[in-house]
Amino acid sequence: MRAWSAPLLLVLPLVLAGPAAADEAGRAAARAVIARQEQALGRDDAPAAYDQAAPAIRELFPNADLFIGMVRNQYRPVYRHRSFVFGEGRDTGADSVAQSVAIQDEYGVDWTAEYSLARDADGQWRITGCRLIKAPGTNA
Repeated sequence: MRAWSAPLLLVLPLVLAGPAAADEAGRAAARAVIARQEQALGRDDAPAAYDQAAPAIRELFPNADLFIGMVRNQYRPVYRHRSFVFGEGRDTGADSVAQSVAIQDEYGVDWTAEYSLARDADGQWRITGCRLIKAPGTNA
């Protein structure tokens, strides 16, 4: 028994570290997708922003112009802001991630954007949704 304990103790941390490292890589890839969309929105590059959206979002908004129009009207703090800082990211499934972003809009109002992302059939991360939450104590 003693001969097995040393190799087992060396292998066990590697086995336990494997999924955590893969999860962090997925969260980093998901943050990169959000960053690409945020940068595209800042340049009014509707096609590049639209490319980051999941197929279900594209079904709702069948072209880039409709998509960016919706973002301008319903997600103004995401569309135009003073700051955009990534917070906690967490796995919500084998191929899904939730990512929090602290945003200060163009008027100085603080928001939290809760993004949801999923890996689609081609293996790429795509944004499946975004929920905006105004900071407590601020008026609309």
